[in-house]
Amino acid sequence: MPIKANSIISKKSGAKKKAHCCSRVMIEKVSPEIDAGLFPIKRTVGENVVVRANIFTDGQDEITALLLYRTVKEAGWHEVYMKPLGNDLWIGSFPIEKEGDYYYSIRCSIDKFSTWRKSLDKKMIAKQDISVDLKVGILILEEAKKRIKKESIGRIADFLKQLRASEDINILSAILINDELLTIMRKNLNIEDSVTYHKELKVSVERKLALFSSWYEFFPRSWGAQPGKHGTFKECEKLIPEIARMGFDIIYLPPIHPIGKTNRKGVNNSVECKDNDPGCPWAIGSQEGGHKAVHPQLGTVKSFRHFIDKAKEFDLEVALDLAYQCSADHPYVKVHPQWFKWRPDGKIQYAENPPKKYEDILPINFETDDAGNLWEELKSIVIFWIGQGVRIFRADNPHTKPFAFWDWLISEIKKDYPDTIFLSEAFTRPNVMYRLAKGGFSQSYTYFTWRNTKREFIEYLRELTQTEVAEYFRPNFWPNTPDILPEQLQYGGRPAFIMRAVLGATLSSNFGIYGPAFELGVSDAIANKEEYLNSEKYEIKQWDWNKEGHLKDVLAALNKIRKENPALQLTRNIRFCEINNDSILSYYKATGDYSNIILVIVNLDPYHTQSGFLQLPLDELGIDKGRPYLAHDLLSEDKYIWQGETSYIELDPQRSPAHIIHIKRHMRREQDFDYFV
Repeated sequence: MPIKANSIISKKSGAKKKAHCCSRVMIEKVSPEIDAGLFPIKRTVGENVVVRANIFTDGQDEITALLLYRTVKEAGWHEVYMKPLGNDLWIGSFPIEKEGDYYYSIRCSIDKFSTWRKSLDKKMIAKQDISVDLKVGILILEEAKKRIKKESIGRIADFLKQLRASEDINILSAILINDELLTIMRKNLNIEDSVTYHKELKVSVERKLALFSSWYEFFPRSWGAQPGKHGTFKECEKLIPEIARMGFDIIYLPPIHPIGKTNRKGVNNSVECKDNDPGCPWAIGSQEGGHKAVHPQLGTVKSFRHFIDKAKEFDLEVALDLAYQCSADHPYVKVHPQWFKWRPDGKIQYAENPPKKYEDILPINFETDDAGNLWEELKSIVIFWIGQGVRIFRADNPHTKPFAFWDWLISEIKKDYPDTIFLSEAFTRPNVMYRLAKGGFSQSYTYFTWRNTKREFIEYLRELTQTEVAEYFRPNFWPNTPDILPEQLQYGGRPAFIMRAVLGATLSSNFGIYGPAFELGVSDAIANKEEYLNSEKYEIKQWDWNKEGHLKDVLAALNKIRKENPALQLTRNIRFCEINNDSILSYYKATGDYSNIILVIVNLDPYHTQSGFLQLPLDELGIDKGRPYLAHDLLSEDKYIWQGETSYIELDPQRSPAHIIHIKRHMRREQDFDYFV
């Protein structure tokens, strides 16, 4: 059972101020602690929280440090002993075992009994007189008996009875240095003499899908039964089994709402729009409704719910785009003109990012005097779609809205719907992306799309996984999006698509693709831009999903590998390996007990065969350097027997640009040959 939360943390406690100010123990540089405790760290059930702190005192006294943790529903603390690592650095950890947020802190005490025992040990080694020291130890024990816990009082009484029954120094010293007694005394330190860190730090706990997920994005309107005909939710239900076969967890749909006609964009974002041009789905709102309505050519709210139910049959969830912007035809413009910006010439201000112009979109004016009603209405949009069965939202351009708004919205939603997941689509400056994550976004788009060289990948992944950023920022790696067709996919051919899929799926535990453009290898771009030519954002496409050369089976294999190997279901556990070729990137991921080890080796050059000598850190992995071990390529099903730290690697991108190798740590000698049959 957890102990009652220490009054030292309570501002109502008069003893708190005295204890904290007079304590000789200092607690400094607690980590993780995000912005002085202003924001929580993030975890999912099954993960651990590792806490470090500088803890020290004056003089030579021993310290006992306890890591305290509890759920938000618990009144008392659970305790875990922290361990000293040297140079006053201490470490402790606790598991996240339940859904719901946690708190953690640190309590420290001068450990008089341990200090006394340490001094006694030194005097005994030096063969000094310890008779007085033994009496001091008995006094410490008798003082502690007054506050001893019920479960330990019997054993303390036994120890005291033995001590009073003898005057033999050897017998007394043997009793007093008993390890059981030391453990009891550590459990019964005087809490009134302790000091507790002055903050309760928070852990935001989300469901597993926030940590490990595969997203598949498609435009429903492009899946009509006849070429050029607007697709419906009913027709899109036929896609669900194949998306499930490919191993994805989430179907993400761009905005499904009515599209405005005023300044509607034509093909390739042209300002000239033909009568049959469907418009951009992000220009939300028309006479047919706004953010709580469904585009009539897609179906109805009822048919959308049926689509969600069909997806659930295949263990798929549906994510919706949360785009807080409007067409000039949106009902909000007429009913709430104060929620938009108006120019001196009396015209409404459309969205701009000079030199880019988005004439079909109106940004919402968050500086309106009617902000309270605006915020509540925007919140009601999320609540409406939650009511239809949606629990995952991809926020469009969240960096163009106030941080305070997102902090409030996500907090409000999670009060009643804690299983809601928010993905931040913020391709912007790092500090802005990180602040959005601190404010509550479960996952975030990243710069993965523009990382290409070995050095770039290593530096970026170390920033994401080995700095404070890892405590609150969950990266989601997308090789492509409807907005972005990277140069490497424009020119690298099929090997580049496979290479980027492997990287996205194994570097990060969250990844997604915009399909079917990705699996069909679509590479046609607008000249000198990273944008799709004839983009699906502005027209209805007709996809041949089974076109020769498609990558559906590759994606299915990647997702299967991810789901069968727990090491790939984390991002923070990545470690890079040495290989003497700058065109080859190598890294491994392992579970905490090293029962699952996955080694990934990727040829970053989609045109040429590359080779090199890989250095695998066997000591880190617990592999005996003198024994062979099995390396099983889960992509090709090839198997190799390796021995030692160095292995020769050669990757032909036309055959396969990557290895995803399961390392079997120890072979069972002749029995292991059965594995190859």
